[in-house]
Amino acid sequence: MSSKRILIVDDEDSIRFGVHAYLESQGYRVFEADSCQKAKELFQASTPDAAVIDYRLHDGTALDLLRAFKQIDPSVPLIVLTAHGTIELAVEAVKEGAEQFLTKPIELPALHTILKRLFANQRLQRQQHAVATRESRERVDPFAGQSAAIGRLADQAAKISGTSSPVLILGETGSGKSQLAKWLHRNGPRAEEPFVDLNCAGLSHDFLEAELFGHEKGAFTGAVAAKSGLLEVADGGTVFLDEIGDMDIRVQSKLLKALEEKRFRRLGAVRERAIDVALIAATHRDLAEEVRKGAFRSDLYFRISAIPLLVPSLRDRMEDIPLLAGTLLAQLPPSRGRQLELSDEAIRTLCGYAWPGNIRELRNVLERAALLCEHDRITPRDLRFNLILSENSTSHDTSLTLEEVERRHIERVLAEEGGKVAQAALRLAVPRSTLYLKIKSYGIKTS
Repeated sequence: MSSKRILIVDDEDSIRFGVHAYLESQGYRVFEADSCQKAKELFQASTPDAAVIDYRLHDGTALDLLRAFKQIDPSVPLIVLTAHGTIELAVEAVKEGAEQFLTKPIELPALHTILKRLFANQRLQRQQHAVATRESRERVDPFAGQSAAIGRLADQAAKISGTSSPVLILGETGSGKSQLAKWLHRNGPRAEEPFVDLNCAGLSHDFLEAELFGHEKGAFTGAVAAKSGLLEVADGGTVFLDEIGDMDIRVQSKLLKALEEKRFRRLGAVRERAIDVALIAATHRDLAEEVRKGAFRSDLYFRISAIPLLVPSLRDRMEDIPLLAGTLLAQLPPSRGRQLELSDEAIRTLCGYAWPGNIRELRNVLERAALLCEHDRITPRDLRFNLILSENSTSHDTSLTLEEVERRHIERVLAEEGGKVAQAALRLAVPRSTLYLKIKSYGIKTS
C-alpha cells in the first residue's frame, strides 16, 4: 500500500469527504483543509507528497496557494480542480506551477491514475538527478596534472574534439580511458545527443550481439519482447565501446558492416535500420598484435584506429599524483562530517607506489583510507599499503623476470616506508649504497 501523503483543499465538506475516503481506500494518507490559511499551515508543518486544490475558496484562490506551495517545496505535484474551467484559467494555473488542471466533477479513479503518473514522473526526475549528481561527483578531469605526458594528451584531444571520425583510446586498465571518452563526447558536435557505453570484456557472443543490435520478439528463446540495441539508442550521438579488444570476432564483422554502411538489422528482423553514430573505442590490448594473432579483424582495426589517443599510465606521470589525489579525495562524501586532507607523508607514500591499477586503484585506496581514518589528516598508516601490496602480489606471476620481481618488490617496500631509503634498506637487509644503486638502475622514483 502507498504511504504517500495527499493534501485536499476544498471548502465543500461533501467533496472533501468523498475524495478523502476514496484516496484512503487506495492506501494514501490524506489531510484536509477548508481554507487557504489552513492549507498553508498544513503544507508548512508537514510537506505532503501531492496536493489537490479547489480553485475557488472563501479566503482566496488556488493561484494564491500555488505560489505559496512552490516557495515552500517546488517539487510537490499540485492538481487544481474547478467547477468552471476555461482555457485562460488553465494556462494561468499551469504558469503558477500546477501539474494538472481538472474540471469538476472529477472521476475518482481518474484522479488516482493522475496521482500515480505524477509520482512516477517524480521518481524518474529524482533518479535522473541522483545519476547526474553521482556522475558530477565521480567526474575526473582527464587532463588533470602538469606532466608532459598528460599535456600531450590534452593537446591531441583538443585538436580532434570537433570530429565525428572514430577514435581509438589506448591505455592500461584504470588509466582513465572512459573519462576521456566522456570528455570527447561533451566537447564534441554531438554533446546534446545520447552517450551510450558498453564494456565488451567477458561478454558472450550472443549477449554482446543482442546488446549492440537489439532483437525482435521471438528472435531466440527468452526474447519475449522486442528490444532496441545500443546502436539504435545512441542514434545521433556517441557509442563508446570499452575494451573492444575483447570483443568476440563474430560480432566484429557485424559491427564493421554497421559502421561502414550506417545501417544494421536487429536479430530476427527483416528490415534494416539507419543509424548515425560517432564511435569511440578503447582497449588496454595491443590491437596490432591481436590482428597478427587472428583475434581481431584487420579491417575493423583500420576502421576504428583512424585517430589513436594514448592515455599515459599513472607511473608515467607520477608528478601528477598529489593533484589527482587531492581532487579525488575532495570528491568523496565527507567522512563522519569531516573533510579530510592528505598528510605530506601520505602524499610521499602515494608517489612512491607503482600503481598497477592506475587512477582507479588510486581512487579505491583513498576511499578506503577516508573510511578508516580516525583523524582529519590521512597518514601512510591509513592507506593500508600492506593490504594493497598483498592483493597485488606478483609471487605467483611466472611471466615476470627475476629483475622485474626485484624491481616491484623494492617499489613496494619503498611505498610502505614512505619513500625513506634508509628504512627500506633495513627491511630488505641490504646496504643502503646497494639499494641506491638498484633504485638508480631500475629508474625507481623515491619522492
